[in-house]
Amino acid sequence: MDKTMLEKIQDLQQLRDRLRLFTAEREWQQFHTPKNLASALAVEAAELLEPFQWLKSGESEELSAEMQTAIRHEMADVLNYLVMLADRLQVDLIAAADEKIQLNAQKYPIQSARGSAQKYTEFHLQQESTS
Repeated sequence: MDKTMLEKIQDLQQLRDRLRLFTAEREWQQFHTPKNLASALAVEAAELLEPFQWLKSGESEELSAEMQTAIRHEMADVLNYLVMLADRLQVDLIAAADEKIQLNAQKYPIQSARGSAQKYTEFHLQQESTS
């Protein structure tokens, strides 16, 4: 069953509220400065990368059940710190993601980006060399 956008936003707000309560119960707000949350987010993102480090592709057939669980937990840590950072800086993550998709659509037009892993700054170089 697909959720509506409103339901997804409500889920994100509920997660934020649960994280607020979890933090408040432990009196951790004092430690959750934007710098500390961004640092924790970066650390967790690095920990997410670790299980994939020496795999050929990281597709599910290469991952044991234990590795899949560890990856899922690291993904949750990344999400939780991102939600807490957004809360602290009063960023609407859904709106920010939508905005970024629109910006990326301008940087990566379909006709230039389809099937290419090039960065958008390389598109004009490629077009110049073919003309």
